[in-house]
Amino acid sequence: MTTSAYIHIPFCKSKCKYCSFISYIEEEKVDSYINALIKEIKSRYNKEKLKTLYIGGGTPSLLKPNKITKLIKEFNYDKDCEITLEVNPEDATLEYFKKLYDIGINRISMGAQTFDDNILKIIGRRHNSKQTIKAVEMAQNVGFNNISLDLIYGLPENYDYKKDLKTITSLNIQHISTYGLKIEENSFFYNNLPQNLPNDDKQADLYLETISYLETKGYTQYEISNFAQKGYESRHNLNYWNNKYYYGFGLAAHGYENEIRYSNYETFEEYLKNPNTHKNIHSVTIQENLKKKYF
Repeated sequence: MTTSAYIHIPFCKSKCKYCSFISYIEEEKVDSYINALIKEIKSRYNKEKLKTLYIGGGTPSLLKPNKITKLIKEFNYDKDCEITLEVNPEDATLEYFKKLYDIGINRISMGAQTFDDNILKIIGRRHNSKQTIKAVEMAQNVGFNNISLDLIYGLPENYDYKKDLKTITSLNIQHISTYGLKIEENSFFYNNLPQNLPNDDKQADLYLETISYLETKGYTQYEISNFAQKGYESRHNLNYWNNKYYYGFGLAAHGYENEIRYSNYETFEEYLKNPNTHKNIHSVTIQENLKKKYF
């Protein structure tokens, strides 16, 4: 039975310079995209009670709450279903968080990346550190008690990463995801390499420093990149980690159902024309499952 679902929202106001994910700056297509998403969900969702729903991107917080409501009302839910929405700090307002809380979102994930404003500009982020801190405070004031922030280590230029760790752990959030910067093909940085990037050994040192420091602050590492206070491990992340089934809805989304891994079309033209058809399908073998389980 498939009891987890991911929905991809592929819209962004601009593309971060390290980003190689599938996203587009075409907000005028939101309505047609939502309609296609609903067609896909109605066609493929088998009415199971979901235990986790994750709405990621892209920038899901570009959607107005009524658009998000149209999507989440298509599902049945377990009584304690974890429903996560990714929010960019610059989109956050008290009123927006109130509406998210009222429609049933119960977990917020935000990309802080760093609290150094100069580095945020270099990597192409639209927010500043004060906006991240304010967004966390607003979400907490509304009643959200399950908040995750992303942090990137190994960023260009010399900056105080330990200060980032101190700041993020001072915010009383429940979950932290940390990622080493990787320069991937299709990102701006791939053909425009930034200056003063740390080498692999330095990145490894920063990773070990992250583990050590977060443990002293009460965050347990439960995956390679994820740390949580007790009881706040992302159930959606663990579903992936434990190789369990999940729906993938939307442009470029990936899913895993009944020993079949699949991915959807990656352009608006193809997806809007074929929302119920996967671009790629792969039948998982017994050997692949054993390798995933034991290695």
